[in-house]
Amino acid sequence: MEVKKPDKVNEPDLEYENYSYADYLKWQMEEVVELIKGRVFKKAAAAPKRIHQKVSGEFFLRIGNFLKGKKCQVYSAPFDVRFPKASKADHLIHDVVQPDICVICDREKLDDRGCIGAPDLIVEILSPSNSKTELKHKFALYESNGVREYWIIHAETQDLLIYSLTNGNYVPSLLLTSGDVAESKVIQGFKLDLEEFFGDIE
Repeated sequence: MEVKKPDKVNEPDLEYENYSYADYLKWQMEEVVELIKGRVFKKAAAAPKRIHQKVSGEFFLRIGNFLKGKKCQVYSAPFDVRFPKASKADHLIHDVVQPDICVICDREKLDDRGCIGAPDLIVEILSPSNSKTELKHKFALYESNGVREYWIIHAETQDLLIYSLTNGNYVPSLLLTSGDVAESKVIQGFKLDLEEFFGDIE
C-alpha cells in the first residue's frame, strides 16, 4: 500500500521514506536533519558535547592548515553533501548528509549549496547520540557512493578507524589510538599523531 506523503513540507514525517532534496530545502526546523535513501534522520536537538566540538575544531584546523595552497578544500558542518543517482535534479536526490568534516578535491562538485557528489575524505566524530547512524547507515551510503576515505573518530575513547575504498568496498585500518600516527592515503602527506592530537583535547 502506498504511503501518502504528508501535506506539511515544513514538518517532515519521520515514517515517510521517499523525501527528496527538494523537500529538504523547504523544511523549517530547529533540529539538523539528514536524508538517507529518502528517510529523515534527526541529529541531536541539543548541541554536541564540548569534546565533540573540540575534536572537530582541532581536526579542521590541522587539515585546513595542511591544505593551504593545495587544490583540495575542507568544509565542516553544517555543510550539505548531496549524493545524486541518475540525475542531479533536486527532486531526484534522496541522500543529503552533513558530515562533521569533508574534503573535496574536485571543485566542479562544489556549488553555492554545498557539494554534489562524493567528497574524497569524510570525517565523522562519534557521540552517544549519533553512533548508530554513523556506523550503519552512513557507512553504507559513503561506501556505495564512492567516498574514497572515511575516518571515524571516537572522541570519548580517543581512537580512530580509517576505511579506505578498495574495489568498491571499504577496508578498515587497525584501531588507531594514542602512540599511533594516522595517515591519509587520499590526502597525500597528511598525518595525525594521535598522542599529540588528543593531548590537546582537554
